[in-house]
Amino acid sequence: MDLDGTLFDLVDRPDDVSADSDMQSLLTQLANRLDGRMAVVSGRSLEQIDGILGVSAKNLAISGSHGCEHRWQGVTVTPDRPSALDDVATRFHAFAHNRSGVLVEEKSLGVALHYRLFPQAETAAVALARQLAGQRGLYLQHGKMMVELRVGIGDKGSAIRAMMSRAPMANTIPVFAGDDLTDEPGFEAVDALGGHAILVGDPRPTAAHFGLPSPGGLRQWLWSTLQ
Repeated sequence: MDLDGTLFDLVDRPDDVSADSDMQSLLTQLANRLDGRMAVVSGRSLEQIDGILGVSAKNLAISGSHGCEHRWQGVTVTPDRPSALDDVATRFHAFAHNRSGVLVEEKSLGVALHYRLFPQAETAAVALARQLAGQRGLYLQHGKMMVELRVGIGDKGSAIRAMMSRAPMANTIPVFAGDDLTDEPGFEAVDALGGHAILVGDPRPTAAHFGLPSPGGLRQWLWSTLQ
């Protein structure tokens, strides 16, 4: 599963997302029921995911930073952070300084510019990100009311394919839930592997063949699988 907009409702400020006791119980029970075949595949960094999920994170396979970071079966893989991201963070903070509501989210392998609270900044934010991507050799990632510059060595599809190649997930049927454009590579990978992709949220053109109306609908469905 993806996290933001999928398992968790979207919020105005990314730092406000966290798993309460019910969510931690849900994830722990699912991980036990699936015998280690439960995974989070997110654009958040490993550090952010740990902060959001708390103790329940230790029971999960985790891929963060759009398939660039991994922790599974006691092994953690994190590429070096390029110095270009520090330059991007400086430019993004300068952009946000005089635009109340524009937020900068610094990750281990990316920097995101959120304009959900100031949507009129979208055109300028995307233009700045596109300019810096070309100058710094970074990948331009679009999302819901945000734009991100990140290391471009992976995506959610490559993360899912890597997980599905190893025990205990190998030779099983993958099911992946996501909501954003960043989840489309994951949907495509799951479909190619004979699995099932679930779009969470409003209908739109997608590679997913199933849909749920909201993160609340996904949580309700996941609870039902434990009955």
